[in-house]
Amino acid sequence: MVHLRQFKLASDGDELGIILNERRTCFNGVYPLKIFSQKGLEWIEFANITCFYGSNGSGKTTLLNIIGEELNVIRHSEFSNSAFFGRYLECCEAFGNVPETSQFLSSDDVFDYVMNMRYLNQDIDDHREQLIKGYATMRKRAGEDEEYRKLHGLDDYDRWKEAKSAFNKNNTQSKFVNERLARNIDMFSNGETALRYFTEHIDRDALYLLDEPENSLSIKFQLDLAKYIEDSARFYNCQFIISTHSPVFLSLKNALIYNLDKAPVKTEKWTELENVRRYYEFFKSREAEFEND
Repeated sequence: MVHLRQFKLASDGDELGIILNERRTCFNGVYPLKIFSQKGLEWIEFANITCFYGSNGSGKTTLLNIIGEELNVIRHSEFSNSAFFGRYLECCEAFGNVPETSQFLSSDDVFDYVMNMRYLNQDIDDHREQLIKGYATMRKRAGEDEEYRKLHGLDDYDRWKEAKSAFNKNNTQSKFVNERLARNIDMFSNGETALRYFTEHIDRDALYLLDEPENSLSIKFQLDLAKYIEDSARFYNCQFIISTHSPVFLSLKNALIYNLDKAPVKTEKWTELENVRRYYEFFKSREAEFEND
């Protein structure tokens, strides 16, 4: 499903008008002016999956932010723009029918999510220590059992049942602790947590702007997310616009790729991109080592 069909950026004439109408005579910069007009990029066509490719500083993240702000999609962290950003957006125009549930998922969002989960896991580690200490106490109380003969309420019953669980010869300390931790949260590695962030936020019938999703993912999890993106675009009416230089995401099936390293900007096959070619040449030059293994 193509929710966003076209997007018009500010032209060179638009940018000149913004500068001439600026009352100030001294300013630190004109960002995001003079980035895409100098690359000859004014109109963008979109497919189910569209990728913005380019080296650092090529403007792929800036372009994603311009589209996200013009569409007013949901953001999960604050976006700090420049003095000219709002004026630039006034010269932009989007064409399509973008659902209100559409989202911008940045690499910073994923990092914050992973760190929050790490802090939460630290709390669980502290809880584990308390459970281990309580395990021996529960075994002792269950062995005496006299204390638990008279139960005055559900809380007493729960404590008695937990003590009996600890005393059970088949219930080791690690099993006792892990069963109770499992009630609170599933434990994930950083890569699994990052992948979980994307799968939790990407739902059906919406546009998703992904800013360098590879930053938080190993090759395995990049492949997992790539499959999830392809399935979401094919079966669940999702549209994706991705800024990336990862060969995994650039190779997404039927992805339309804009090479922002070129002036003028042009669409290219993923196998033609310099970054991908360098990967190919690297592994090709070491092909014999793989075959010998």
